[in-house]
Amino acid sequence: MASPGFNNPVFQEPQSRGGYGTSLQPPVQGVSGQQPPAGFVQGSQLGHMGVDAAAQARMEGAFAAPPAGSLDTGRMTVEDTVIKTLMLFGALLVFAVIGWVWTLGGTVSLMEVQQYPSMVPWLIGALGGFVLGLVNSFKKEPSPALIFAYAAFEGLFIGSISAFFEFQWQGIVVQATLATVSVIGVTLALFASGKIRASAKATKIFMIAMIGYLVFSLLNLVLMWTGVNDDPWGMRSATIMGIPLGLIIGVLVVIMAAYSLVLDFDMIQRGVRNGAPRKYGWSGAFGIMVTVVWLYVEILRIIAILRGND
Repeated sequence: MASPGFNNPVFQEPQSRGGYGTSLQPPVQGVSGQQPPAGFVQGSQLGHMGVDAAAQARMEGAFAAPPAGSLDTGRMTVEDTVIKTLMLFGALLVFAVIGWVWTLGGTVSLMEVQQYPSMVPWLIGALGGFVLGLVNSFKKEPSPALIFAYAAFEGLFIGSISAFFEFQWQGIVVQATLATVSVIGVTLALFASGKIRASAKATKIFMIAMIGYLVFSLLNLVLMWTGVNDDPWGMRSATIMGIPLGLIIGVLVVIMAAYSLVLDFDMIQRGVRNGAPRKYGWSGAFGIMVTVVWLYVEILRIIAILRGND
């Protein structure tokens, strides 16, 4: 028995359908083999045109409708992650102002400070930020409350350290802020253009460099606390060919922080592409904030070393 596909002309190739070959519109034959009335053909065409117009209208309506956001899909989006990031930095700035005023003894003006700036908010912010940073980093699922608490403590730390450095070197905070924004902008532009991407090899080198930097920082801190090295910058004040070691390390750390931003952007991009739950936007925002704070502090220290050697 032959297959229905071979007997039914609908399933046949155009060349075998009544010999009309490549014709776009095969001749419509009536029962008697004669051409149907013109009104019949025109009515059929109008019917097809109506169906096509309706389909096109539905398609245009679909494109005109607003895209589904994170609230509609429950999934992570770039826009939602950006909003979360801005919210965190808003909280950080509020507490940075508190830390600044607290450090300067309740006044915003440096000219009215009668004594040496207080380091209490600096220490509280640093300790609280360190503990909450570890807690948020090792939690399996992000907690917005703990992340906002981290932003508050980091704000105290940033505001206090900024006031302390500004008390020593006028204008240093503006310089550090502009430099930080520049590094973030360049890194984001390179990532968006595809000229820089995270890779397994680069990430491995980054992790090794991070471990080395952490060991150096802890050793330098111990030497300063124990009085073995009483220089304000510790081992960073040493020079190599006339260049302060702190400056060399600072430049390397800025490069590391920039790559850390690339890792943060890549994580957000992969989360959106893989349809991660919306709550993980907080993880992306937290990662960006940690990196930006780190970057700002390192740039602040680099400028302080440079201005201290003038």
